[in-house]
Amino acid sequence: MKVLHYLHKLESSREYKKFIEDNKDSYLCAGFFVLDYENEKDIHQVDYYVPSKKKIAALILDGGVKVQLSKETQKKKPEKLEGNAKIDLDAIKGMIEDEMKNHMLTDKILKIIAVLHNSEGKRIWNINCILNGMGLLRIHIDDETGNILKFEKVSMMDFIKKI
Repeated sequence: MKVLHYLHKLESSREYKKFIEDNKDSYLCAGFFVLDYENEKDIHQVDYYVPSKKKIAALILDGGVKVQLSKETQKKKPEKLEGNAKIDLDAIKGMIEDEMKNHMLTDKILKIIAVLHNSEGKRIWNINCILNGMGLLRIHIDDETGNILKFEKVSMMDFIKKI
């Protein structure tokens, strides 16, 4: 499904209209999506930055719209997310699986955590995939071109060793 669908759903809600009325200086800065293929409990969230409060507001779209303002003050001002994403959320898994084949990886994707944001003026998908077999993929995709900018497989055991 297109990200624009979720933005339309959000913008038609009372909660969003009240949030915008109370935070006129806010702007869209990110989309946060969890695609859970194991438990089928997806999460769809849109983030707005509120400059006057220096905080991020998470607008969660599942089960009605819920607004949560972060407790922490943001030190760095996030870039404004402009335009509609070209890459469809449903297409991300196929793109990742194609790249996995290129790297001769046969693991199964259990969960995709995808964040759409602007970085240096470009829309980027920052993606983490949890794989069966204790594997983790870190991927960056340019939303405009669909090019894979980063593809890295790591083991969760590497994280456990650091802790």
